Amino acid sequence: MAKTTKLENLQRDIQPMPEAVAKALRDNGLQAAYEERPAYQRNDYLSWINRAVRPATKDKRLNQMLEELAAGDKYMGMKWKKR
Repeated sequence: MAKTTKLENLQRDIQPMPEAVAKALRDNGLQAAYEERPAYQRNDYLSWINRAVRPATKDKRLNQMLEELAAGDKYMGMKWKKR
């Protein structure tokens, strides 16, 4: 089965990348790790962060995403292995 890497292949709405998320990825050296993830994961992370109402919740979710990208073995709190 082919890996989904392009956002246009997604069935869910494509989420915009908030500048705060882009800056956090750059500042933490995680842009490449983010881009290596499948499109559905990148989109899900952004949707999850964008849906948060409170700034503290957005920050918590952003930090979780950054930690998971840095570790490389989790996605949304679940075990994940790069193929």
